[in-house]
Amino acid sequence: MLRMEIALIIILGFIAYMYYSAERKHTKLHRTFSILLLVVIVHLVFDAVTIYTVNHLEQVPLVVNDAVHRVFVGTMAGVLYLFYRYIAAVVEEETKKKMIFDWPAKIFLIVLEIIALVFPIVYIQTPNGNYSAGAYVIASYGGVAIYLALCAGILIWNWKQIHVKKKFAIGVALLVEFLVCGLQGAYPTWLISGMGITLMTLSFYLTLENPDILRAELTEQKMSMLYLKSQVNPHFLYNTLEGIRAEALIAGVDSIAEMTEALATYFRYTISQVNNLVTLEEELANVENYYYIQQFRFGSKLDLRIRYDCEDEEEALMCQLPKLTLQPIVENSIYHGLEQKIGKGCLDIKITMTDKHLIIMISDDGVGMEKGQVRAMNEKLRALRLEEEEEEENGKRGGIAVKNVNNRIKLLFGEEYGIYIYSQLDVGTDVEITLPIVRD
Repeated sequence: MLRMEIALIIILGFIAYMYYSAERKHTKLHRTFSILLLVVIVHLVFDAVTIYTVNHLEQVPLVVNDAVHRVFVGTMAGVLYLFYRYIAAVVEEETKKKMIFDWPAKIFLIVLEIIALVFPIVYIQTPNGNYSAGAYVIASYGGVAIYLALCAGILIWNWKQIHVKKKFAIGVALLVEFLVCGLQGAYPTWLISGMGITLMTLSFYLTLENPDILRAELTEQKMSMLYLKSQVNPHFLYNTLEGIRAEALIAGVDSIAEMTEALATYFRYTISQVNNLVTLEEELANVENYYYIQQFRFGSKLDLRIRYDCEDEEEALMCQLPKLTLQPIVENSIYHGLEQKIGKGCLDIKITMTDKHLIIMISDDGVGMEKGQVRAMNEKLRALRLEEEEEEENGKRGGIAVKNVNNRIKLLFGEEYGIYIYSQLDVGTDVEITLPIVRD
């Protein structure tokens, strides 16, 4: 049994490392699970210690046995209270109702801790192994049963208001713990309570606290915030531009009318939901409109070329990708590559399609970047990462545009897709976008 406890400690230690190192929202639910995970590990450590000490009664002083057993039982009560608090937090989050048993549950925890400290401990020696018994054990396991019943009660009482995924996670966890407690009571020498607590914790981790799920939720939240930020001005500007265009037409200033119409078209395209998939044809049309706008500023200094390296151009144009994938990259290429170049600059967009992939290469013959800078950018783009967005947003070299596009691609299609950058100082920069073949 000692080996099993050590294995459980190692497993939960790894889980704890994965969980604490992951970015997550600081909600009441996640804070509760963070404390729960830590207390469970402490409990398992003392569970392993008691297994050793109780089976070495001749070598281990009685006072040491008593001390570690009381910590073991005390932390078990804490674990079950935290299980209740976690489940209560899930239900509160779903129902928006405060649980009425919070104070009774806290008082009951204090009672159990006092029992663990003062009740006498009896050690039973059997051919199959030794174990602790007595009133303190009966009271402690009775407390565990009461907490489990309380957890089951709030789940059943709020059953209709809880999301099916959360009902499944809590239900499985409670069933496992009820089964393990029953077997532990029937066969005291099995010493499997640690396994039940571990499985219960894993059930919550895998279904509700998985870092990938939390990261996706956090990503969606941040993307929504970025989107909302981008929507404040377009609505205002769109209406304003329509007014300017009307005045320009009345005054006979066609160039201003054309400029404002192009801007209005651009803002109209960005107003709808950013997360929508659009065709490559629509994205390229937006890029061409954006290029038309930039020509009013750069004139003949800026040239755009779109090429197709595939057998069926029409089929490529029907492929779908996240809206506003290309324009932010094009904008980044112009302002950080071509604007700083002396003389005329060229922006080249090459479309390649394989059996499984749509590859879009956006190239400029601008100032380029140093090898170290390119390597650092690709390192950041390799995986879905959001923790540096605020820093990038405050002024670093076009980082937010490229990373935002890269994150949306990875979030929608997986880690194997996204952006890779090639660049050479004073030669230019290539931004390669790899996407799956998606058709409507």
